[in-house]
Amino acid sequence: MRLPRYARSAVEALEAAGYETWAVGGCVRDFLRGVPPHDYDLCTAATPDEMKAVFQGERVLETGLKHGTLTLLTASGPLEITTFRADGAYSDGRHPDAVRFVRSIREDLARRDFTVGAMAWHPARGLFDPFGGKTDLENGVLRAVGDPDTRFQEDALRILRAVRQSSEIGLAVEARTAAAMRRQAARLKAIAAERVCDELFRLLCGRWAERALREFPDVLAQVLPEIGPMLGCAQQNPHHLYDVYEHSIRAVGQVPGAPVLRLAMLLHDCGKPACKTVDENGIGHFYGHPRKSRELAEAALARLRLSREDAETVLLLVEQHDRPLGDSEKLIRRRLSQIGETRFRQLLAMKKGDAVGQGTHPEDVAALLETERGLNSVLAQDACFSLRQLAVNGGDLLALGLSGPAVGVMLRALLDEVIDGLLPNDHTALISWARARMEERE
Repeated sequence: MRLPRYARSAVEALEAAGYETWAVGGCVRDFLRGVPPHDYDLCTAATPDEMKAVFQGERVLETGLKHGTLTLLTASGPLEITTFRADGAYSDGRHPDAVRFVRSIREDLARRDFTVGAMAWHPARGLFDPFGGKTDLENGVLRAVGDPDTRFQEDALRILRAVRQSSEIGLAVEARTAAAMRRQAARLKAIAAERVCDELFRLLCGRWAERALREFPDVLAQVLPEIGPMLGCAQQNPHHLYDVYEHSIRAVGQVPGAPVLRLAMLLHDCGKPACKTVDENGIGHFYGHPRKSRELAEAALARLRLSREDAETVLLLVEQHDRPLGDSEKLIRRRLSQIGETRFRQLLAMKKGDAVGQGTHPEDVAALLETERGLNSVLAQDACFSLRQLAVNGGDLLALGLSGPAVGVMLRALLDEVIDGLLPNDHTALISWARARMEERE
């Protein structure tokens, strides 16, 4: 492992002053995985005051100094350097009440959550791995350091972090660790919504998200109780091979890894259990489920404190996932006029994922690919599907003598005529049509 110059220089400066210093955590894990680290963290025997003395004259941030972290601002980016420490009690189940600075790298690594993150690297001494993280990484295992119940009682967010790392890195959670996660899962309810949302978004976008969602629905239901009724809810329908939850997580794995898109996919059918009816032939039906799914999703997003913009996107996708997008260019233009290209493409991705997740009718995907070709054709023609593209504007209609709400009504009527192919998007033709309509009403 070669540390970048800015990190190596910091190690050399601290060690020249007599303070043992190591690269730790994610950068070591990623290097051993063959993945270029995206950042580097250092851990040192120097206390905060000793670090400040070593880097006197350099630009530093002291915001984490209470817990032993100094951020060195280098030309290549910020570098976090933390004093070896042992944590005290965790009264709030999230943060240590106090920390004690120590001089041992082993004691520092012992307080960390998982073995694959409890390794250190030194440019001269190489890898220090007291808890077998390298072996676990090679075997594809995620294991808590020490007693797993203790680790999760200290910081409940580690439970969700384990599911997220399983999703992102593809590690299988070791049995004792997984059992402790389930025993302690209720503690997640006390974690700040913003932290939960960050982990959930990363989890949903992981390469192995589908597997992680399948393995830990009981854990995820602590932060997204809306998925609970989906588990085991048989669809009893020729269009669906799987229960509601299995269908949904399969669909999640089929859409691009954008957080709002994957969250919408996970929740798109969460209203089905409440809407389920079974007819005399034993066929399941879910009338009105998109609206119910939106209602449940709205409560979930408020609890997660999603931004207004992201929440609006998720809710629109959930509510409209079952509506047709159009099987002709005319209908595609009309849908584009209602929701715009970005939402159209998001809904198209949702529908593809939904169709694959059903496991029954591959021809549905072929039909959606035709819709996509139609969309691209409409866009290539630079077809008019929005008021912004219309060859006339409000000023033109004011000049004709219209005023107030009548201007907007006429613009919408003109757009409808253009979308339906009854009028060309031509200034003269549109003005003539508008004038004729006004004369008819006189």
